[in-house]
Amino acid sequence: MSHIIYPTTNLKATETMTMERGEGVYLYDNHGKRYIEGLAGLWCTSLGYGNQELIQAASDQMAKLSFSHMFGGKTHESAMQLSDKLSAMLPMDNAQIFFGNSGSDANDTHIKMLRYYFDAIGKPEKRKIIARERSYHGITVAAACLTGLDVNHKHFDLPIDALGILRTDAPHYLHGALAGESETQFVDRITNNLEQLILCEGPETIAAFIAEPITGASGVIVPPEGYYEKVQAILNKYDIFFWADEVITGFGRTGNDFGSTTMDIKPDMMSLAKQLSSAYMPISAAAIRGDMYEAMIDQSAKAGVFGHGFTYSGHPVAAAVALKTLEIYERERLFEQAAVKGEYLQKRLQAYADHPLVGEVRGKGLIAAVELMADKAAKKPFADGRVGSYMLQACQNHGLIIRVVAGSAVAFCPPLIITEAQIDEMLEAFDKALADTMAWVTVEGLMAA
Repeated sequence: MSHIIYPTTNLKATETMTMERGEGVYLYDNHGKRYIEGLAGLWCTSLGYGNQELIQAASDQMAKLSFSHMFGGKTHESAMQLSDKLSAMLPMDNAQIFFGNSGSDANDTHIKMLRYYFDAIGKPEKRKIIARERSYHGITVAAACLTGLDVNHKHFDLPIDALGILRTDAPHYLHGALAGESETQFVDRITNNLEQLILCEGPETIAAFIAEPITGASGVIVPPEGYYEKVQAILNKYDIFFWADEVITGFGRTGNDFGSTTMDIKPDMMSLAKQLSSAYMPISAAAIRGDMYEAMIDQSAKAGVFGHGFTYSGHPVAAAVALKTLEIYERERLFEQAAVKGEYLQKRLQAYADHPLVGEVRGKGLIAAVELMADKAAKKPFADGRVGSYMLQACQNHGLIIRVVAGSAVAFCPPLIITEAQIDEMLEAFDKALADTMAWVTVEGLMAA
């Protein structure tokens, strides 16, 4: 055993698989076994493995300028070009960009910039943030407080209340609807709950509402029709920012440039990472509206400095790789391709909706989930994670890398470069794993009679 403390791992079950190399949409372990990548690494390797253009971009930048920090007004061409490119792409007014290293630190940065901004405009009491149940927004202390998953809170004693994090309903009709409640009634009820929370806390104390347009780690939840329209109307009514966490849904994943476009969201703030560089280099971006940034300028001058930044903010190699990634997306029209191949994936997955083990199939573009259930008629999930763990291993046995999230939801998020033939290959392995899991569940008596 090595001396690594492994992330998001049962520390009694480490080093269960050693990956040795990757090529395109395939990974190979240290025994030479080939796997098709069904989750784009961790929702991030959009261009697959071994992309020579990205490797060359990193090498060229390392040879030219391997590092330069951005403190004290220093800058370099790669970061400036990347910020301008992003600002032009984002569905925001005059977006201004702060660079970091991960989606988690982008969300931490946003919490600090919210406070900095509202202090600058004389509203320091406006600092609470509404996040949803079953949400995922990262694992640094502040980002983990935004996250609404119990496993990311347990034993960490997080300062959720001290940071002013509030909770509202998860927009998952399958598990959140009351008996006999239509989707429209469900949306009306949970958005009314949101408005009542705002009124109870005081709108003057609430800075922002954060949401992934379509969730990732909480189960690939696609909110019902009309949900975001009603949410945005409420936020606009009470002068509360919409903060779109696009760490997973950004850059073509949902079949559009951003998940906000797919779900008709007009964000005031955006968090970006993962597919920004196809995960070839760690980089994130926290984007805010131009007017927010303008209000912060004099504040920083009075303090002497905007006192936030990372050693690797705008790292020149990461920025160069991200620029090349965006160039490839545009040149190869990968967002449009993701829409076409995503439609194919979603159609293929819907064929599993009638399977006795499948409670729901959901998704948009090239992100989806197939949720396994103990009793689909009663919408009853499995009591623990054993079935999900078995399914995960069964997929790996058949040469497919996926991830099981939110108990027993099998998540799919293949690289954007995947072909329809490779989608067929991916689902052939999934089909075999589902059959294995069904046989095991039956023997173990875990299905409803």
